[in-house]
Amino acid sequence: MTTPGPLVLLIEDEFQMRRFLRASLTSHGFRWVEAETATEGMALATSHHPDVILLDLGLPDGSGITLARRFREWSRTPIIVISARGREEDKVEALDAGADDYLTKPFGVNELFARIRVALRHANGAGGTPEPILELGALRIDQPRREVTLGGTAVHLTPIEYRLLVLLARHAGKVLTHRQILQEVWGPGHADQTHYLRVYMAALRQKIEPEPARPRLLVTEPGVGYRLRDRP
Repeated sequence: MTTPGPLVLLIEDEFQMRRFLRASLTSHGFRWVEAETATEGMALATSHHPDVILLDLGLPDGSGITLARRFREWSRTPIIVISARGREEDKVEALDAGADDYLTKPFGVNELFARIRVALRHANGAGGTPEPILELGALRIDQPRREVTLGGTAVHLTPIEYRLLVLLARHAGKVLTHRQILQEVWGPGHADQTHYLRVYMAALRQKIEPEPARPRLLVTEPGVGYRLRDRP
C-alpha cells in the first residue's frame, strides 16, 4: 500500500502560478489543495490540516502577512512565502510574522522542493525529543557535554558563540532574522542591536569556516539574517 505524500496548502491568487505549482507538486508525489483568497486559505487550513503552506503575500481580500500571523495563533504548520516582493523589508516582516522561509518569484522547482523538504524535517522534529548531538558534515555539536568539534578537532567557543551556533544548528537550513537571533541569544532587550550579532558571527566564522571571508556553512541572507546550511 502506497503511503500518501505530504499535503500542501497553496494560497495563491495568480492562476498561472497555481497551475505551475500544481503540476510540480503532483510530479513530486505531493497532495495539494488550493485557495485564491485569505478567507479560503484559512478555511482549508482548518479543515484539511496541511503539512506545509505555500503562501503568497498579495491576496485579493487581505495581506499574507496578516494571514501568517493568524495561522501562528493556533498552528505550527510550516509556512513558505512565495512572493514577487523581493525587498528585504518584506522578507523580514514575513519571517517575523511566523513564516519559516521566503522564496522570491521567479524561483526554480529544485529550490522550492529543497525548502519544502527542510520545512517538513523541522515539522517532523518539532515537539519530539531534542537531538542531543547535532551533526552537519564535519561539524558536531554535543549538547549534553557542550562540546563542539570540527573534523574531530575541538573548537573552543565563548558561551555566546556556543548559543549562537546551537540556535542556527537546531534550525539548520532555515533562515533566521536578525531579530529572532538576537531575542533568542541575547534576550528581548537586545532585539535591535544587530552590531552584536555581526561581531559574534564574524568570530564564529573565524573558528568554523575554512575561509571565513567566503563562508560555506554560516550564510548571510542580506538585510534579513543568517542561515546555517543543512547540507554543507
